[in-house]
Amino acid sequence: MEENIKERAILVGVNIRNDRHFDYSIEELGNLAEALDVEVVGVITQNLERVTPSHYVGTGKILEIRELYDALDANVIIFDDELSPAQLRNLEHDIDAKVIDRTTLVLDIFARRAKTREAQLQVEIAQLQYLMPRLVGMNASLSRQGGGTGGGFQNKGSGETKLELDRRKIEKQISKIRRELDEIQAQRSTQRKKRQKNAIPVVSLVGYTNAGKSTIMNQLLARTNPDEEKQVFEKDMLFATLDTSVRQIELEDNKRFLLTDTVGFVSKLPHHLVKAFRSTLEEAREADLLLHVVDTSNAENAYMVEITNNTLSDVGVGDVPTIFVYNKADRANIAYPYVNQNQIYLSAKDGQGLDELLEMIKKEIFSDYEIHTVCIPYDRGDLVSYLNEHANILSTDYDEAGTVLKVDLKVADVNRMRPFFI
Repeated sequence: MEENIKERAILVGVNIRNDRHFDYSIEELGNLAEALDVEVVGVITQNLERVTPSHYVGTGKILEIRELYDALDANVIIFDDELSPAQLRNLEHDIDAKVIDRTTLVLDIFARRAKTREAQLQVEIAQLQYLMPRLVGMNASLSRQGGGTGGGFQNKGSGETKLELDRRKIEKQISKIRRELDEIQAQRSTQRKKRQKNAIPVVSLVGYTNAGKSTIMNQLLARTNPDEEKQVFEKDMLFATLDTSVRQIELEDNKRFLLTDTVGFVSKLPHHLVKAFRSTLEEAREADLLLHVVDTSNAENAYMVEITNNTLSDVGVGDVPTIFVYNKADRANIAYPYVNQNQIYLSAKDGQGLDELLEMIKKEIFSDYEIHTVCIPYDRGDLVSYLNEHANILSTDYDEAGTVLKVDLKVADVNRMRPFFI
């Protein structure tokens, strides 16, 4: 029986013009590697004005990388950026080692975590688009790309069979996947139109990966309609959620809204992936309200907000009212729950601040509700039943003309009930 080989990685990064987020980028690269069960054994960095076109790092660094690779008994080198096809070929040739870049790492994590057909197809398209320009010369490195079998890289999308495909076959495959995705997208669009017709407000969770979006979703579900089956997967790891989850939140006053959980973002997110997940993120574009979840315990949280905003802008999400949810306040030594305009500091883990967040959501999405008094004739019991089920009845009286209700109506119901206003 073949023994599992643990992948041991050297991380390599180039700090261009003293980027103040460089240290965090390297730390995040290490976290991404750990998410694939890869052990980080060493780090090499270099300060440059610009990356070297032929090898990414300066050619003098190649020997240093090779020496550390041998000394620490590593078996993979991970670069903290997307390498060009030429850089990848040159590095593998000169270092004589398995070399991958940040994009490959992220694509592999996405390939493993994707559960629904839509997410799997989106990842596959991104992998094929990444692979296309790298076909030439990649067969030469197949022996290295095989790697270990104990965790580490699956090489899904960059395995032997796919490398043998010629460009035309890959283009054909991409077209086929696009057609299937278009069908799924059409279904999603139909569901969205149905929701809009029913006038159910949509609230979308967005934010950096591992900020706590799924925990917030589960806590809100537990507060409003506890049901084990409706809980979404949550774990303290990068990209725990890749598939959009939609859950209905039912409130005591017969008001309800849909809460959607979206894929988290990360710095240097491969543009192929952003493009591929555009349809999934349309949930956020069509939302009535965004909950932008921020890990307030992370020193780089302002940078994470900037990356999330830029990525949302890239996929066309703009001008949607937003509540900034500063989560993990318990780890940041910040007094919580604390509300300041469209910001709230809370801890989803211990549930402190969730009631305040719900109030903020209600204030935002139900601001167009109107209170009216209606008199429903006794032969229109169907309308009374409808209001009892879909509206917040504030008081009920009876007179000879019918049932008199003081009711909090959503705008969609105002015109329907107008003939019965008193």
